[in-house]
Amino acid sequence: ARTVMTYIAKKCGVCFQPPSIILIYKEDNKDKTRQRIMPVRNFSKFSDCGLAAEQLKNNPRHKAYLEGVSLHQLQKLYGLLKGHLGGESLAESLEKFRQEETIDPEEDMNKLDDKELAKRKSIMDELFEKNRKKKDDPDFVYNIEVEFPQDEQLESCGWDVESGEEI
Repeated sequence: ARTVMTYIAKKCGVCFQPPSIILIYKEDNKDKTRQRIMPVRNFSKFSDCGLAAEQLKNNPRHKAYLEGVSLHQLQKLYGLLKGHLGGESLAESLEKFRQEETIDPEEDMNKLDDKELAKRKSIMDELFEKNRKKKDDPDFVYNIEVEFPQDEQLESCGWDVESGEEI
C-alpha cells in the first residue's frame, strides 16, 4: 500500500518568464521547504482565468500540492499573467484586482446580472470569514453587551409608522 503524502502550501506565486505558477511548500512530516514549478501552457491574454485555475487545481500531477491553495488565489495569479501578456504592468494588474475585489457600498446590486451578483456575494462572504471572530481566537469574547447612547433625539423612519398615520 502506497502512503499518501500531504503537502502544506506556504506561498504561491507567478513567474512571467517562462509563464508558470510557483508553489513553495513543505511535506507534512519533513521540515525541508520545497519549490514546485508548474508551467502554464496554451494560455494567452484572451484565456479564461477561472477555467485555467480549475484545470490546474484538478490536474492529477499537481492536485495534491495545490490542495491548500484556494481557487480564488490561482485565478488571481492567472489574472496577473493575463495582464502581463496584455501589456499591463504588475502595479496596473494589482490595482485592477483591488478594484474588482472591493465592494462599493453605493452600488445598486439589484441591477447586476446573476454572474456579477454571485461575484459580489463571494467577495462579501470571503471578507466576512476573514473578519469573523471564532471561539479559538485569542481575542474572542462571548456575549458582548453594548449600551448605545441615547443623547440625541431618535429619528423616526417612514417604515416604522402605522400606514394610516400622517408623518
